[in-house]
Amino acid sequence: MPLSEPVVLSDRVRAFLAEPHFASLATVGPSGGPSQAVIWYRLEPDGRVLINSRDGRRWPANLRRDPRANVAVFWKDDPNRWVGLAATVDEIVDDVGPAREDIVALAERYGDASPATIARFRSEPRVSFLLSIARVHDHLEDD
Repeated sequence: MPLSEPVVLSDRVRAFLAEPHFASLATVGPSGGPSQAVIWYRLEPDGRVLINSRDGRRWPANLRRDPRANVAVFWKDDPNRWVGLAATVDEIVDDVGPAREDIVALAERYGDASPATIARFRSEPRVSFLLSIARVHDHLEDD
């Protein structure tokens, strides 16, 4: 359940997030401290952000326990231009079949869809999370 109403993304932020940039995901660890990971993501038509991982890793366990997340999405050509998102998990896709298809789609989005990569992803226990964005700040324009 989102902690607040989702935000409406500006056209500028929506266009930026529609591109395949790498992101840093921050979650809350078991002791209350932060944990970070570099991730792939996809902006969904409904404004949520889809992320996916092999089940059993630290950050999916963190999100299952505490739905809060922060995501920093960096422009590869100029990492000083980025978008920050405060979000909460509002849906977990535990069904391995759809979660595997999510990671395959992400691999295609990020240009890493070799047959070996796809075969590996389709053999792993996968989980997807849909994040509802509560706050956005961007650093996309020159100051």
